[in-house]
Amino acid sequence: MGVDAQAENTPPRATRSHGRVSISASHQIRSLMDEPVQLARAWKAKIVTLFPDAFPGVLGLSLTGKARDQGLWGLDTIDLRRFGVGKHRNVDDTPAGGGAGMVLRPDVVGAALKEAARGVDPKADWPVVYMSPRGKRFDQAMARRFAAADGMTILCGRFEGVDERVLEHFGIKEVSMGDFVLTGGELPAQAMIDATVRLLPGVLGNAESAVEESHSNGLLEHPQYTRPAEWEGRAIPDVLMSGHHGHIETWRREMSEKITAERRPDMWEAHLANTPRKAPKRKKADRKD
Repeated sequence: MGVDAQAENTPPRATRSHGRVSISASHQIRSLMDEPVQLARAWKAKIVTLFPDAFPGVLGLSLTGKARDQGLWGLDTIDLRRFGVGKHRNVDDTPAGGGAGMVLRPDVVGAALKEAARGVDPKADWPVVYMSPRGKRFDQAMARRFAAADGMTILCGRFEGVDERVLEHFGIKEVSMGDFVLTGGELPAQAMIDATVRLLPGVLGNAESAVEESHSNGLLEHPQYTRPAEWEGRAIPDVLMSGHHGHIETWRREMSEKITAERRPDMWEAHLANTPRKAPKRKKADRKD
């Protein structure tokens, strides 16, 4: 293969001996112009999937995409097909004991997870998660836990699932996005990463946004309004236009409680159970002369 003469005569660009960015090796040829530069020690998600082209997907847009471009977090995909067996790179086989569908092979998935573990400090806080409808329900508390870690590896399942021995061997945590079944774990993985990444320092423009939104305090969020002051005969509640911050805060709290009690009685019961009850005020004893 020929070499461009101009490129051959161009002196190499100087490189820093130290700095803030980290560079990781990849088994795939990628355009350096398209690959965001990641800040050293930034939070990273490693995705084991049969469809690496599904990423970054929506994660490359809006605030999460901007934060990735700024190096605030990183994303690596590990193509499960590369570890397939035989001429056709098979990644699955029939279920032991019979049954419909196919199951991801433990040797294939295991090899991919070992690849994902390369470069991860054994002492790092690095959970390995499998997106599964039988897993623990994902919630805001779990998002905060993942955001506080150094990074995470996510296994996206397909077909009837993955061989149980893989989950046991690697101590994988199963996580569910809800009581429903999808064709694969790629969409749930993106949703979970989005919920986690937005909690990282510097990702949201206004840090208070993550504090006041739904689920942050065990309640659903209060209603939101903006201009115009009246639309289709509906006006913004007077209290929000009053400028009295104390009254506004009280109204928002009351609305959050009302909406949570009506729409999510399970959350409301949990909120009541976790909220300390105020001791009743003591009545002053009758004065005796």
